[in-house]
Amino acid sequence: MFKPSAIILAFSLCLFSTPQHAVEINKIELPDMGDSTGTLITPDEEKEFGEAFFRSLHSQISINQDAEIQQYIESIGQKLVANSDSPSQPFHFFVVMENDINAFAGPGGYIGVNSGLILTTEEESELASVVAHEIAHVTQRHLYRAAEAASRLSIPTMAATLAAILLGTQSPALGQAAIMAIQAGSVQFQINFTRENEEEADRVGMQTLAQSHFDPRSMPTFFERLQQSTRYAGQNIPEFLRTHPVTASRISDTRGRAETYPYKQYPDSLAYQLAKSKIRVLTSSDDGDALKYFQTRLTQGTVEQRTIAQYGLGLMALKAQKFSEAEKVFQSLQKDYPAQPQFAAALARTAMDSRNYSTALARYKKLVDQFPDSEAIALEYITSLLKAGKPELARKNLVSLSPKTQRLPVYSQLLAQAYSELKQPAESHRYLAEYYYATGQTKDAILQIRLAQQAKGLTFHLASILSERLRFFVNEEEQARRNR
Repeated sequence: MFKPSAIILAFSLCLFSTPQHAVEINKIELPDMGDSTGTLITPDEEKEFGEAFFRSLHSQISINQDAEIQQYIESIGQKLVANSDSPSQPFHFFVVMENDINAFAGPGGYIGVNSGLILTTEEESELASVVAHEIAHVTQRHLYRAAEAASRLSIPTMAATLAAILLGTQSPALGQAAIMAIQAGSVQFQINFTRENEEEADRVGMQTLAQSHFDPRSMPTFFERLQQSTRYAGQNIPEFLRTHPVTASRISDTRGRAETYPYKQYPDSLAYQLAKSKIRVLTSSDDGDALKYFQTRLTQGTVEQRTIAQYGLGLMALKAQKFSEAEKVFQSLQKDYPAQPQFAAALARTAMDSRNYSTALARYKKLVDQFPDSEAIALEYITSLLKAGKPELARKNLVSLSPKTQRLPVYSQLLAQAYSELKQPAESHRYLAEYYYATGQTKDAILQIRLAQQAKGLTFHLASILSERLRFFVNEEEQARRNR
């Protein structure tokens, strides 16, 4: 728990939310403690709180686990950060696999974008405008305008409360239940945004957008589409949209600023179109509709648009386990676009899903050599190594991944599987504990550590690590329980 004199963040920005998922949250007014110097919370505290917030999100909503989609959203986010007014500040971008139109920024620079919002965008610059807006909220320290003294709540409880507020904008039942479970009616928050905050985020975000070579005009265009989507919502507009609505005035202001930039064409990247197609396949609740969507576009538009439709049909075939059909599609795409990693990866994935492991390994190995900087491909290669019964090679490849990738829950999950197949139960339970902790399941993490401690032949070094992690997990769980 933070020392009593510290101030902890109690704020989560949700940019867009569909009206049918509104939920009213009882609230108290928090003092305006706006600060631009970072004195409310130290960088270490911010990092710790951001990680706790992200763990709570994992335990309550569906966070994307597809490595290619993660790599894409991270790439567009980091491109924008590099051209922001705070390029050295750490940010973490991820996709929430929900159909609602929503995006949000949380503590520690954690920025989430719903799959529904990505599919609603019609140009890559529109998606970039949303992300740039959220980055601006963080860099302008808008996240620190509502705060609670840290002596009142532990980090896990505060993080879970913020996650519950976020859930309230996405699922009334889940959000309300989560808030009741954590707070017992004693501590609640109101999220207040000023018109000045929104105008500043629009202005700074648009500057970042232009400097990153995205279309500034995409911001008012997308805002206008959002306004039209909520025009008949009436009293069901979520509380957040009441506090900073997408108004005609805001659209006009952003359009006026956008017109000060010279006009030019901003073509979408192929990576954006491919990510959208994959998201559409993964989130489809009606495969028939998704199939029809791609089929109608197979004979329309530009060569690139038809290629995207072909890729979508290949993914649909793979989802339906029609491996011969998928193989044919991806073979053709790889031949036409040999430098595009998504097509070759889909071809390798087809072999892996059809249990043709020798072919899958050969294809992934070639991909790893061709695209050595793609950790999305590296993760798929590691998965294929485990399925092919090569756990030691998988383990060696895992430990060579970047620190950023090693912080993802999937890293601990794969490492636990590798150690299990290597007949090292203590290490397997240890990393499974880290996976559970990373996904907000601290009780299960405690159980896994205790199972690891029961393994035979523990070295002094490993036993010490297990004891330290057990103390950490138990302490965090007790803090959370005391604050309920």
